[in-house]
Amino acid sequence: MISKPDRVVLIGVAGDSGCGKSTFLRRLTDLFGEDFVTVICLDDYHSLDRKQRKETGITALDPRANNFDLMYEQMKALKSGEKINKPIYNHETGLLDPPEIVEPNHIIVIEGLHPLYDERVRNLLDFSVYLDISDEVKIAWKIQRDMAERGHTYEDVLAQINARKPDFEAYIDPQKGFADVVVQVLPTQLIKNDQERKVLRVQMIQRDEVEGFEPAYLFDEGSEIHWTPCGRKLTCSYPGIKMYYGPDSYYGHSVSILEVDGQFDKLEEVIYIEQHLSKTSAKHNGELTELLLKHREYPGSNNGTGLFQVLVGLKMRATYERIIAKEKVAVSA
Repeated sequence: MISKPDRVVLIGVAGDSGCGKSTFLRRLTDLFGEDFVTVICLDDYHSLDRKQRKETGITALDPRANNFDLMYEQMKALKSGEKINKPIYNHETGLLDPPEIVEPNHIIVIEGLHPLYDERVRNLLDFSVYLDISDEVKIAWKIQRDMAERGHTYEDVLAQINARKPDFEAYIDPQKGFADVVVQVLPTQLIKNDQERKVLRVQMIQRDEVEGFEPAYLFDEGSEIHWTPCGRKLTCSYPGIKMYYGPDSYYGHSVSILEVDGQFDKLEEVIYIEQHLSKTSAKHNGELTELLLKHREYPGSNNGTGLFQVLVGLKMRATYERIIAKEKVAVSA
């Protein structure tokens, strides 16, 4: 039985549909335990149902289709240790169902299109991450899925993507400028003119000077590192693996960037990379690799996507433990 929380830690996970939020959330619940974490999908704060959106031409990405006042009031209440009557958006019917009671928990994760959009909600967050898929990868993935699994034509898929694009660029994409960490999935640079998008280049963009957050780094903090780890200790088939670490600027903020381009042939060997990373927030040598191996079937486990999702999870755990420790000191003082 999980005890009642003395302090609710609020985490925001932002990104477009199909960007890997579901997999990342599974990794989080694996790390903390299902009873310790409550996940709230912000689709529940739609103020317009599917029929109303169709009639008005307002998409779910548009802030006008969402009730940010209620979202703020309820997230504030949860963080204060109060239960809420959370609305429910029914994805099957497209209608708003009667609300449900949600009790405060040790960790509340709000995930969806807009966790970082409203400044009031954003200021309640203790940690935030934005999962970002580049247009090239997003289009390739959606085409492969929708044409193979749903029988859509290439033209249909492109039309759906283009219809969402203006609202995505206006309301969703800018939120990554507020995130503590952005996990960005890009086309590989190891294969010339690659169209399959099976091999990926993944970046973990970490904001510097965030209170209590220590960016992970490769070899030497603050340096620019280009590393090709393939060899006797890391098995790499074509096109191999390249890693990068270095300082940069992102949305006007100083950041540290970790990058993995390529995929791992043997997940067990990721321990070799882990041993060259510092400030991972792992509790023992090899924990990062162990967590990755625990669910090797999760999408992205064999490339930088899984590696950085696990690493972000460890950073979230460190944030939680730091906040709880700080609270205990304040109480005992």
